[in-house]
Amino acid sequence: MTVRIGAEEEFHVVDVRSGRLVPGAGPLLERLGGSGFTRELQPSVVEHNSQVHDTLDALHADLSEARRRLDSAAAPLGLAPVAAGTVPLAGVTSRDVTPEPRYRHMADDYRRVADEQLICSAQIHVDVPDRDTAVRAMCPLSPWLPPLLALSASSPFWLGSDTGYASWRTMLWQRWPTAGPAGCYGSAAEYDAAVDDLIGSGVITDTGMLYQDVRPSAHQRTLELRICDACPRAETVVLVAGLFRALVRDVRDRLERGERLRCDGHHEWLRAAAWRAARSGLEGELVDPRTRRPAPAPVVLRGMLHRLRPALEASADYGTVHTLLEEVLLTGSAAHRLRRAARDEDLRAGIAMLAAETRGGHPAPGARAPRHRRPVTPPGTARAHPGVHTPAAPGAAG
Repeated sequence: MTVRIGAEEEFHVVDVRSGRLVPGAGPLLERLGGSGFTRELQPSVVEHNSQVHDTLDALHADLSEARRRLDSAAAPLGLAPVAAGTVPLAGVTSRDVTPEPRYRHMADDYRRVADEQLICSAQIHVDVPDRDTAVRAMCPLSPWLPPLLALSASSPFWLGSDTGYASWRTMLWQRWPTAGPAGCYGSAAEYDAAVDDLIGSGVITDTGMLYQDVRPSAHQRTLELRICDACPRAETVVLVAGLFRALVRDVRDRLERGERLRCDGHHEWLRAAAWRAARSGLEGELVDPRTRRPAPAPVVLRGMLHRLRPALEASADYGTVHTLLEEVLLTGSAAHRLRRAARDEDLRAGIAMLAAETRGGHPAPGARAPRHRRPVTPPGTARAHPGVHTPAAPGAAG
């Protein structure tokens, strides 16, 4: 059975000359003319919704084409799209949001939290047979979500300063009242009753404000991953999508076999694991979901790959995911690459690097992560995915 996938990507809009975040989404969307692109809370963010795909190849082609279109529309305006959790050079303004009633209400209600929502994420949708399966799958797959956050970490800087975190976006995101681990529910009815209680409390106004790390879609038969930073490289989104699809497939198959996927009710370690991933990225230790003890990020991720191999092979994804994982462990997280560029030159050079990677450029040679590295295991019989080695798209440097 084919398990289809899709992605939503958010992009910052920056001024090419200064590298600063600017409220350029409106003019940019006018040039794009719709067709998969839309507004977000902040007028400095554009979102793209991919089509639904059977293969990682097709997803990669879709994401790459969207990025080319976005960059082509931005260039004549002196703008560039940047896919990253945050951009280093930004300024906070009070309640200056996209002029739509829902967004204005959010700005008035959440004040500084909404003002500082200058963040972008990558979200993955994976098909599920029904809503009950989506809800029951959330708890058993949640321990494996922090490693996916570590893969995506791309936001070490905030308002011009190094935060010490690989994903400062996570710290900003977790201030919202519904952010964090999803919890454990036995059925869609149980979950929906809890959501109704949240809306009834007045703390949130609609289901779109459920910001858990993973959630069932309110409008589609999908499970949605929400923990990740936006990723400069489309290949990283493809890697995360392949691993998340395997997680969903693995849990779905176990549920269909009648396995009782036990939960001990202790979810506090999940938030701690997400914090660890946000702090360290790929350059430090993660909390190993199998032991709940610290382990080097490559050890955790290679263990995850091994555990999910049957599910990856069932979707014909193993070769692609294995190759992409080894590549990212070699080059390091986007947070590491951004820090390296800022150290070697300055923050504007780092932003230019993010813009170039967003367009399709590859990490510069030598941009290798410094810790917990061993020589990359040759793929052996694993075939590299043909869609993930496309040359960089042309365009002016951001």
